Amino acid sequence: MDTVTRRGLMMRTAAMGLMVSAGIATKAAAKTSTVPLPATETVWLDRIAPAYSEGVTFGVPWPRGAVSAKSGFTLGEVPVQSWPIAYWPDGSLKWSAHAIGPQASAKISYPLVPGKPVVPAAPLSVSQSKDAFTIVAGDLSWIVPKSGKALIASATRAGKSAMGAVTLAALTQNAASLEEQPELRQTVFDGQVATAALEQSGPVRAVIKLDGHHTDGTRQWLPFTVRLYFYAGSEAVRIVHSFIFDGDETRDFIRGLAVKAQAPMTDELYNRHIRFSGQADGVWGEAVRPLTGLRRDPGQAAREAQIAGKSVSAADIAPAVSGNLPNSPYWNDFTCAQTTPDGYTIRKRTEPGHAFIDAAADHRASGLMYAGSPQGGVALGLKDFWQRAPTRLDIRGAATDMAELTAWLWSPDAPAMDMRSYRPDGGMDIYEKQNQGLDITYEDFEPGWNKPYGIARTSELTLWALAATPERQRFADMARVVATPPRLTVTPERLHLVDGLFGAWSLPDSSTPVRARIENRLTYQLDYYLKQVDARKWYGFWNYGDVMHTYDADRHVWRYDIGGFAWDNSELQSDMMFWYGYLRSGRADVFRMAEAMTRHTSEVDVLHIGPYKGFGTRHGVQHW
Repeated sequence: MDTVTRRGLMMRTAAMGLMVSAGIATKAAAKTSTVPLPATETVWLDRIAPAYSEGVTFGVPWPRGAVSAKSGFTLGEVPVQSWPIAYWPDGSLKWSAHAIGPQASAKISYPLVPGKPVVPAAPLSVSQSKDAFTIVAGDLSWIVPKSGKALIASATRAGKSAMGAVTLAALTQNAASLEEQPELRQTVFDGQVATAALEQSGPVRAVIKLDGHHTDGTRQWLPFTVRLYFYAGSEAVRIVHSFIFDGDETRDFIRGLAVKAQAPMTDELYNRHIRFSGQADGVWGEAVRPLTGLRRDPGQAAREAQIAGKSVSAADIAPAVSGNLPNSPYWNDFTCAQTTPDGYTIRKRTEPGHAFIDAAADHRASGLMYAGSPQGGVALGLKDFWQRAPTRLDIRGAATDMAELTAWLWSPDAPAMDMRSYRPDGGMDIYEKQNQGLDITYEDFEPGWNKPYGIARTSELTLWALAATPERQRFADMARVVATPPRLTVTPERLHLVDGLFGAWSLPDSSTPVRARIENRLTYQLDYYLKQVDARKWYGFWNYGDVMHTYDADRHVWRYDIGGFAWDNSELQSDMMFWYGYLRSGRADVFRMAEAMTRHTSEVDVLHIGPYKGFGTRHGVQHW
C-alpha cells in the first residue's frame, strides 16, 4: 500500500474511531432497562420550516421496551399515518415510519407521541378494478393501469381532464458515435408495465409498485421498477424510477432515458404558459404567444396578467393588437438542457422542422417545468437535475391540444452512454500479465468482470396536476421541493438516546482543548470531501454519490485513471464517515451526501442480475 493510500485510509479510519470512541464508554455505562420517552420532537432536516411541501415520510427510532409494536402515534394536530418497520428482540417497536400530507403553514417542529392519530378531513382513497387502480385525493382522481404502456393513464379534477398519460421511453443507438459506425441507427423503446401491486393504502399515503421493461415490439430489455407515492391533500405524485442495465455494452448504447407526461391545452395561445426553474429561486416564464415586446402596446392589464400567469380576456387587449394577433408568432416547443453540472440553456422554436433560438442561460437549474393555463396544467420535476447532468426538460406541442412534458434522465444532447471497458482484456497471457500488473497499478483486473451488465440507477421525480398556473414564488417553492425535498427527522441527541442504535457513537464534545481539536478535525474532514465533490466535478448520471480513493500529489489530481486507486466505491469507509458525521451533527449537507453515496453504492457498484449477481467492485476507474 503506497504512502498516499495509507494516509487516506488512516485519516478516514481515525475519523471513524474518533466518532465512536466516546460512544463506547457511554454505551458501556448504559443501564440495561429503559424508560419510555416523553414527547419526541420531530424537526426539519434544514432546521427551518419549508415554505411548501407535497407530503413527507420519515422514520423515528425508539428505545427497547419503550413502545408497543401495536401502538399508534399522534403528531400534534397534524393528520399522520404510521406503521412499524423494525422491532427489538423483545417484540417492542424499534423503528416507526410516519407520513403526513401537505401543510398549509409548516411549523418548526412537531411532537410525536404514542396515541390515536388525527385523521385527514379528506382522507386518501384507493379502489381497484380488474384493470386499474383509482386514487382519489381531494377533487383529483388518478387512474393507474395494472399493465400496458402508461404508468398513469390520466388524472381528472372534478370530472375534467387535468392530465393525460404518463409513460417511459428509451432511445438507443448501435454504436458510440459516427466515428465508429457511419451507419448509425437509433431505436426507440417504450416502457411496458407487466405487473402492478398496491404496496400501501392508508388515509394519508398510498404506494403503487409497477414492474416492467422497455420494448420496441421485437425485443424486451432495460427492466424497470417504478413506485408512485400519493398523499392526501396533494396535487402531486412522487415517482421513484429504477432500472437495470441488461444489454450488451458493445452494441447497446443508450442515447436517452425519459419520463413523459401529457398536459391538455385548451385555452387561447396567449393564455398558455410555460415555466422552467432556473438557478436558485429563478423562474423563466413566458406565454406560448407573448403579448409583451410587441410594436404595439396590448395594454398594461393584459401584459401584467400574462406575465403573472393569469387569464387575459380578449376585451383586455388593445384593439391595435387584438385584431392583428394571429399574425404574431407563437412558440410550440421549449427545452431546458443541463449539458454539464455548470451550465444550462433554455431554447424555444415555433414548430418542428424550424430552428431553435436561445432564450436564456445560467449555471445550475433546479429541474422543474410547467405547461398549462389559468385553467390548469402539468408540472414535472427531476431531482439532482444538475448533479446528474447531462439532463434535459422538454415541452413539445404547447400550441396543440395536448402538450408533452419530457424529463430526460439522460439527455439526447449528450453522447450516447459508452459503458465499454476502458481497457482491453490483455490476450492469451492475461493471468500472468494480471499478476505483473498488480505490482505496478494495484488493479486486480480479471477478464469478464469488467462489464456493466446488472448495474442499476434510481431517479426521483415529482409530477403535479395543477388547478392553475402557479405564481412565480409558488413555482420557485415547488422547484425547491424537487431539488431538496423537505424531510422530518429527530435531533442527534434524540437519536443517541436509543441504546445500541447504529452501534457505538458519540455526540460532539469540545469540553477540553484536545477534544476541541478532535472535533475540529472531524468537521474539516467532512467539509473537505464535500468541497472536493464540487471542485473536482464528481457529478454525472453514474458518478454522482461517489468520491475518489487516492490522490496523486505529482499531477495534483485524484488518481482517476489508475485502476485500484480511482473511484472509492465506499472502500475506505467514506459512506460510514458521512453517516456518522450526520448522526453526530445533524447537518443537512452531510445527510444529502450520505444519501447520494448510499444510493450510488447500492445501485451502481453492485450487480443486481446475471452470473455475478450480488458482487460488486471497489476503487475502479469505472464503477463496474
